Order: sequence, then structure tokens, then C-alpha cells
Amino acid sequence: MTKFPEKIFKSLDFTSLSEKSLVSLIKRDDLQMKEIEIWDHVLKWGLEKNPTLLLDPTTWFFSLSSEDFFQKVRPYKKFIKHQLYEELLESYLNPNSEPNDNILLPRSRNIDGIIDLKIVCLNIASLISRWIDKIDIKSKYAYARELYLPYKFKLLLRGSRDGFTPKKFHELCDNKLCTITFIKVKGTEEIIGGYNPLEWKSSDSILSNVMDVNYAVCYGDNVGPAFGRDIDIFVNSSDSSEEYNYCQCEQKYYERGIRDTEDLFSIEGYEVFQIIKKR
Repeated sequence: MTKFPEKIFKSLDFTSLSEKSLVSLIKRDDLQMKEIEIWDHVLKWGLEKNPTLLLDPTTWFFSLSSEDFFQKVRPYKKFIKHQLYEELLESYLNPNSEPNDNILLPRSRNIDGIIDLKIVCLNIASLISRWIDKIDIKSKYAYARELYLPYKFKLLLRGSRDGFTPKKFHELCDNKLCTITFIKVKGTEEIIGGYNPLEWKSSDSILSNVMDVNYAVCYGDNVGPAFGRDIDIFVNSSDSSEEYNYCQCEQKYYERGIRDTEDLFSIEGYEVFQIIKKR
């Protein structure tokens, strides 16, 4: 049902679906439909059977585009609680309004050829793509509106498949532009990482950022995907075939700290993707 929802939502007897079954289905994060499509069908069901279903959709509407909200939700203002409607208006009209913690992100729809998901979800790929292209950066709600996927994320390295050594990292990732690294910290739910618009190299040198003040990316035979001292991943020896044994995040060259602690940590998994513009 979640993989092929059109078989349910577009069937002639869709409105005969029970409220319990409908609510259970639309709550699923893996339902392969856009938010506005779900809204259209819920509206159809509600107007036919039970309008009270529309009284408290407190987390749905924040994921709609401004156009969809104006054309398809605003006409039914009377069904929505006044306070919720005011919060919605603020989110669409005020770019500085802060998103609520319980706002639902766009559903994890399967879009072939975008990214081979293991550590992160499609929403993270969308968020990173917006950041790279500077799309809707003025609105704090932008990431929640709709998936933005103009790039393919080509998998270069996966630790569980290729191992956790600097040698393998440089073998698979050197001399490739525009790479993004995701690192899962062992024993926590943390996922850290960074984007490098330049090429990784094995030579012992350090690149500075555009202002030539902060260290942005570290290169070295025994170094993995390291971003200054802020994400420092390397082997504490000259043997690049050993697994990483020194991993630490120390806020030093980037404006925001990556972790709440500077303690050493172990890597549970990590992946490196090359970001390629779709044609």
C-alpha cells in the first residue's frame, strides 16, 4: 500500500476506507506520495464521510509549497484551528519565523538514481542540495517545504564495503571534485560530515578557505576526509593501510561546533559521495 498508494487512493471505493485505516496509512513516512497529493485525497475522503478529520492536521501543512497552501488549503480555512492557521500564515509570510520542533519533513519517497541510502535520508540530500545552490536560504522553513534534488549523489566509498583506512579513501576518492562525506559516530545517533568542492589529495598539504584565514580541508597520506580540526579523521601512524584510530571534533576553523564534546570517538560507518548535476 505504501509502495503503490495509487491503487488505494485512486480506486473507486477509496472513500469507503475506514478512518482508522486512512489515518494509519497517511501517517507512514514511507508513503510514496507528495504531501499535496495526500491532502487532495484526504479532503475528498473527509468531505464525503467525516469532515472532523480536518480539524487537527497540525503537522501536515508546513510541508506544502506556498502555491499549494494558497490554492488548496486556504479555501478550507474554517476547518482549521485558528491558532494553527495563524502559525501557518507566519511560516509562509515571515522568512525569519522559527520552525516548530514537531514539523514533519517531506516523506522519504524513493526516487531512483539520486542517492544510495544507508546513513542519511533523502531529506538530507535535499537540504544539502539547497545549501550548495543557495536556494531559499532566507526562509528557515525552506527545508520542510519540498524535496529539492537537482543532483545525483554518486557513491565513491562505503566503510562497511570498502573498509576504514586512509589508503582506501584516497584510492577511491582522490582527484574527484565536489564530494560530500557522512560519518556515523559509534554508540550515538550522531551523523557528522562535510562538503568539499575541491579535490582530495594524498600529498601532505593544507588548504585554507577563501578568506585565507581558516583551515578548511586537510590532506595527507594517513588522513581521511578531514575538515580542519573540526572533523579530524586519521591514522596515528605512517601506515595508511591501518584503520582510523584517531577521530575527534574540535571547534576551531568553522563557525559552529560539530559535536557537544571534543572526546575521541569511533566510526560506525562512513560514506563519501560525489555530487553531480543532473542533466
